[in-house]
Amino acid sequence: MTEINVCISCDDNYSKYASVVIASILYNTGNDDYLHFYILDGKISSENKTKILSLEEIKPCRIEFVEVDESKFEIYKQINTHEYITLPAYYRLMLQKLLPNVKKIIYLDCDIVVNTSLKNLFETDLEDNIIAGVLDARVKHKKKWKNTKYINSGMVVFDLEKIRKENIEQQFIEYTKNNTNKIQTGDQEIINCTLEGRIKILPDEWNVQVSGFASRTSFTRHPKIIHYIGYYKPWVFGSCTFFKDLYFKYLQITPWALTKEEQKYWYDENKKASRINFWKKRPLCFLNPKYWYAFYCSYIKQ
Repeated sequence: MTEINVCISCDDNYSKYASVVIASILYNTGNDDYLHFYILDGKISSENKTKILSLEEIKPCRIEFVEVDESKFEIYKQINTHEYITLPAYYRLMLQKLLPNVKKIIYLDCDIVVNTSLKNLFETDLEDNIIAGVLDARVKHKKKWKNTKYINSGMVVFDLEKIRKENIEQQFIEYTKNNTNKIQTGDQEIINCTLEGRIKILPDEWNVQVSGFASRTSFTRHPKIIHYIGYYKPWVFGSCTFFKDLYFKYLQITPWALTKEEQKYWYDENKKASRINFWKKRPLCFLNPKYWYAFYCSYIKQ
């Protein structure tokens, strides 16, 4: 039996989305995998905690809530960046203290679904590196970022033993103090800039970042982890997010499963709205070679 440590950070508003992440993992886990989930608690209500704990019925696992003292994050409250980057996003910068007995862990954002066992990812050999992750969408899509080993922090494998030994937490704090008014991508920027040269790059399939049909970091038909980046998440009505059907698939095995009436709204009406919005925003997309390449990889390539 392999025990796999997974960490998710959320507040009460994101409880439902965190449960979808957990449900997707349990749905796809191997017979010899035992999942230990650590949820960094950003003031989750008792009602929603009970709902999340009920996910243990999908498959035997352990779900543990970890209290967080937000007063320890005052330095990060001063950062002014995207509105969807909330304080719980910075909790990962103190994992070594919040989880003192954990040596290694996979950190996942709440806007993710997992489609495979996490065993191979958890057993990744980090060698001399501190963390491992997948290149960020900006690196993949913009020439100026070419050859830059800048990862997306939505999925990160952390070696917490090395972080403690090398006092990486203090390095995160010092970087933030020196760059508070310059930081644009929150925790992600802090992690990448502080650990430059100590990050192992993993295959794209472990964090396929998706915002639209042709806006994906990989056009694989079988992504191991899907990360719905940007503002237009699957739960935003009429969003053009690709692979959003998988989000609703896993939602249905959580306590937040849709009723038949809600399914009609989120399946039928939502799909219609998505198609309309897609053609409104990208009326000439068929002239873009990237669109046809995405179409080929998604529907024709074996």
